[in-house]
Amino acid sequence: MGVRTRGLANNVLSSGKLDATDAISGTIAAGNIANASLNNATTFGSVSGGVPQVAGDPPSPADGDIWYNTNTGTIRFRGRIGSWSSGGNMNTGGILPMGSGTQTAALAFGRYADSTPNNVGNTETYDGSTWTEVNDLNTVRYFGAGFGTQTASIAAGGLGGNPNVEQWDGTNWTEIAERNTGRERDAGVGTTSSGLTFGGWSPNLAITESWNGSAWTEVNDLNTARRALSGAGSSNTSALAISGFGLTTNVEQWDGSSWTEIADVNTQRNEAGASGDVSNALLFGGNQAPGDLANTESWDGTSWTEVNDLSTAKYGFSSSPVGSSTSALAFGGTPGYSATTEEWDYVATTTTVG
Repeated sequence: MGVRTRGLANNVLSSGKLDATDAISGTIAAGNIANASLNNATTFGSVSGGVPQVAGDPPSPADGDIWYNTNTGTIRFRGRIGSWSSGGNMNTGGILPMGSGTQTAALAFGRYADSTPNNVGNTETYDGSTWTEVNDLNTVRYFGAGFGTQTASIAAGGLGGNPNVEQWDGTNWTEIAERNTGRERDAGVGTTSSGLTFGGWSPNLAITESWNGSAWTEVNDLNTARRALSGAGSSNTSALAISGFGLTTNVEQWDGSSWTEIADVNTQRNEAGASGDVSNALLFGGNQAPGDLANTESWDGTSWTEVNDLSTAKYGFSSSPVGSSTSALAFGGTPGYSATTEEWDYVATTTTVG
């Protein structure tokens, strides 16, 4: 098998056999391995287990791999770490737009812009890099509940407790059935055939309404009335109601018939972004007196974990609700009448852990 580079004299018993109680470890240079079938071998791990040793880093480590780098004397780990990066700017910046879709196929509609008048119905699509202006809402608004996909979305309510609801078909907005209770600053999740809106103002509301594609139905209220809350969820039977104005850290989960309090977020906030569903969600940004937040938290179905912050603290922006804790989009909001976009991704990263 070639030249042996580790001295094993102390491991040889009087019988001529190797002592099996001793671990054989260390690095054998590839040039010292004569057997062609072993040309790619670089290490012998301990017989009793332990971290594999490598003279450097493996050429193509997989997620979850851990090794001891004998060149640097460090333990290294390959995993995925979530972080925010810049995306393309919106054509019309503004505060409190509504949003729907995914990170690479998003829709932004309505907002309070730096214009005259400020309340606008602008609608834009995002393809993962560029925003494109498309047909406006029929009724200008902000502070409303938006949900759905880039080609099929709902815009419900808005400033002043507007009961008006519009549906997007990928080209145009059409007025559809109004909600039972007009309101603003509420949250919405789901699709154009299975949606849910909850909370809102004025005053703080606990109202929940379910959408089946043709009509709105009042269902059981939130346990805690609130406004400016965040929502995550996939349908009218599965949702999270997260934090909100004046609350501490309260989170509730909807199962299709009732709301149940679950694990709180680490940081209270209002007008924050959210993405994902009841088992895999992301919460980011928002406002907490006296200022805006960059904090991002990941939900795994059991608990909230602080992860990497937004690049810029902000509130009053919108997000791509059909996402997860590994893929999300934040656009618009503060500071000023922002047109910026940030994208959340999990990127493969090698980290020194010891």
